[in-house]
Amino acid sequence: MSNSPYRTLPGVDTLLAEAALTELDIGHELRAEAARAAINAARAAIGRGEEAPGTEAIARDAAERALSMVTSSLVPVLNATGVIVHTNLGRAPLSQAAVAVAAGACNLEYDLKAGRRGSRRVHVEERLREMSGAEAALVVNNNAAAMFLALAGIAQGGEVPISRGELVEIGGSFRVPDIMSASGAVLREVGTTNRTYARDYDAAINEDTKAILRVHQSNFQIEGFSTRPSCPDLSAVARKHDIPLISDLGSGTFAPLPEALEDHSDPRRELAEGADLVCFSGDKVLGGPQCGIILGRADLVHRLSKHPLARALRVCKLTLAALDHTLMAYRADKSEDVPVWAMMHASITSLRERAEVMMEGLRDIDAELSVVTCTD
Repeated sequence: MSNSPYRTLPGVDTLLAEAALTELDIGHELRAEAARAAINAARAAIGRGEEAPGTEAIARDAAERALSMVTSSLVPVLNATGVIVHTNLGRAPLSQAAVAVAAGACNLEYDLKAGRRGSRRVHVEERLREMSGAEAALVVNNNAAAMFLALAGIAQGGEVPISRGELVEIGGSFRVPDIMSASGAVLREVGTTNRTYARDYDAAINEDTKAILRVHQSNFQIEGFSTRPSCPDLSAVARKHDIPLISDLGSGTFAPLPEALEDHSDPRRELAEGADLVCFSGDKVLGGPQCGIILGRADLVHRLSKHPLARALRVCKLTLAALDHTLMAYRADKSEDVPVWAMMHASITSLRERAEVMMEGLRDIDAELSVVTCTD
């Protein structure tokens, strides 16, 4: 045992006396925690048959561990992917002004005029109503939560018809059938993958049916021999049976999209065509923070706002401030102040100019760099 490599490992006090750790401007407890972790890592390395590291090497490892404990893993990056709202890179970029008002104390749930407790909903609800024409609005932490709350609050314990062609999987393994099951609603598949008609929904409705669900087809298209009922078609079926039509748009905006993008993200049109509730993301393609927006009939939105899940899914002051700032920009006809809108409407000329500036900055790395136009 006297020759055991484990006996060469330093103790915690020895490590704490090493310069690598004494020079760190952090507390003793954190340095000690990092030292213990570094010693354990060295012990594990020996167990794998590796040579025992020296005291200085273990101290450097401890210092790196200590610094990582007080350093944010979130860092700014340059999004050069061509994807404007990139899930892996922070989704919609926000302006500094979008969250500045909520950085400190603010009237999140205080009515300054009345001098008493207020509701956080008022900060964006009125604006959303004005911009969409909806009777009421509710904001939760993402669009999956919006649909989950809508189903739990309206259809829990009952059946909900949905087309087989809309049983999609969105990002992060989020599947519509799974969220329906978790909400307590019973999935009732109608139609086929490529062809579903309004009459299929009509035939599936019975005394246990609580609502009709219409879901955007995320990230794919069915072309050729395919049929999907329109919102007015499904609204007529819902009215016939006196049940609500819930429409999950996925993405939505109140500003015109560029000609190159399909105009399928207008919640105002969906409401005008008969949807009782419309759900969509606050970032795609609106350009606000990640959140879920619910618009529609006042009685249904009120029911959802009183559901126990509503508190669990509510948004914080930073989200509300960023969403309010985004909506204000659209209302004031200053869409260019919304980074996502500006990026979607950037011209080829401006993009080329930016690329050339970046290219010049990288000349020292690769002198053969050039700017090309992507036509795909």
